[in-house]
Amino acid sequence: MPSTEASGLNTMPAADVGTRPKVVVVMPAYNAARTLRMTYMELPRDSVDMVILVDDGSTDDTVNVARELDLKLFLHDRNYGYGANQKTCYAEALRAGADIVVMVHPDYQYDPRLLPDLVQPIQLGETDVVLGSRLKSGSALRSGMPWWKYVSNRFLTEVENRVFGLKLSEYHTGYRAYRREVLETVNFALNADKFIFDQEIIAQVVGAGFRITEVPVPTRYFAEASSASFLASVRYGLGIIWLMGRYLLHRSGYWPQRQFQSLRSRYREISNPAAGVV
Repeated sequence: MPSTEASGLNTMPAADVGTRPKVVVVMPAYNAARTLRMTYMELPRDSVDMVILVDDGSTDDTVNVARELDLKLFLHDRNYGYGANQKTCYAEALRAGADIVVMVHPDYQYDPRLLPDLVQPIQLGETDVVLGSRLKSGSALRSGMPWWKYVSNRFLTEVENRVFGLKLSEYHTGYRAYRREVLETVNFALNADKFIFDQEIIAQVVGAGFRITEVPVPTRYFAEASSASFLASVRYGLGIIWLMGRYLLHRSGYWPQRQFQSLRSRYREISNPAAGVV
């Protein structure tokens, strides 16, 4: 691959970096060797300052492909799970000084070229979290989403909308952007290491009072794109129902849980009349 194609993401021009928030893309990777390069190559160079990839114990050539690209690479010593991968992604993005963190799956299912659409509402101060919705544009089924996934997605989204008091078109997307303060405030380290992490962090975001918006994103369904099995999807759906129950019990005060207590809710500032007095 020509070097000019693989460079430029981690070393942005000084003028660009100085005039906009630092945008860090995180890629939670597992056996993504066949799609990683094309996902990476379509990231908009002028919208991204750094790319971080965390490999969760892949058994294919994901790590070797990643070594050829201009990104920061972190390796788990074994396969811990999708949620555990995100925990490392967000921790390292914050450590790198990210102002906005965008999760892009390296399986090429979501269009990397739409990243500016996810980032813009946060840059403009209009919201704190942006979800790339496959259902907002109504194209999910035409793009190849299995009908049973579509139906279950709609059902679970309706349940979550009722619990959270929102009107989103879907919550189960892997294309997301977070403002730095969100990840610094919620207790994402207490979330599960599995797929339910995605919905646990949304519950934390809602509980902390952050704003959420969504933008439509078309998706691709093909053999190389990651996709949960029917049985795994059933377990995931039941996990969301249980999560909603726990969140309601926490919110009502019947079963307070540390997981849903934001860090900033634990303290408040007290004015000191003597401050500034010599």
